[in-house]
Amino acid sequence: MQVKIQLANQLKSLKKSVARLTHVNKFYGEGSVKVKALDDLNLEVFQGDYLAVMGASGSGKSTAMNILGCLDRPTDGTYELNGTAVEKLNDDSLADIRNKELGFVFQQFHLLQEVSALENVMLPMIYACVPSLERKKRAEEALDRVGLGNRMTNLPNQLSGGQQQRVAIARAIINQPSLLLADEPTGALDSQTTEDVLNLFDQLHNQGITIVLVTHEDNVAQRAKKIARFKDGKVIEISKN
Repeated sequence: MQVKIQLANQLKSLKKSVARLTHVNKFYGEGSVKVKALDDLNLEVFQGDYLAVMGASGSGKSTAMNILGCLDRPTDGTYELNGTAVEKLNDDSLADIRNKELGFVFQQFHLLQEVSALENVMLPMIYACVPSLERKKRAEEALDRVGLGNRMTNLPNQLSGGQQQRVAIARAIINQPSLLLADEPTGALDSQTTEDVLNLFDQLHNQGITIVLVTHEDNVAQRAKKIARFKDGKVIEISKN
């Protein structure tokens, strides 16, 4: 048993840490309305992980996701993203690391309605100062990768919900992020479309993309390799599927 534990620890040490939250607390409000959203949270995501995050409403999972995504800052504690102390960055540096190191997929897609699927996917590369010809080439490849090579010129309102989510996923991976964050990505989809999107996440994970996915659906969480369960602002259990 001791040998197995040592081997497991050695294997863990060989895996690169992508994101590490250490003793993170997060408070909202002040005085009598002060609320503790995260309570001494410790969570580490390693390269190649596919982690599902579950918990009841108010458990802290969304707050943790916002901090992982550099959309919010911890009140205290540390957040390291690829070795960078995120909590020490100014707003401009935070926006830069968010665009270059992170990809986001949301329940409601958040596509620009007045431009094509191709232009939506190109948008993060504009912020990253990628040359225009390379932007177009990479966006076309990303849409091919998610099965929408024949829908590049369509506007979002000319696409189904599942197709719009595929565009959002292509946009999320376009800058080759260290971490792909998906917040209830199947919440607005029917069962068959949910299956199609989860198959796409499986493919991306098998291609080496590190994924953290927030969900309240057990069948969605079971597709991940690990599940972190939140309660009262902290992780109470991490299990393997």
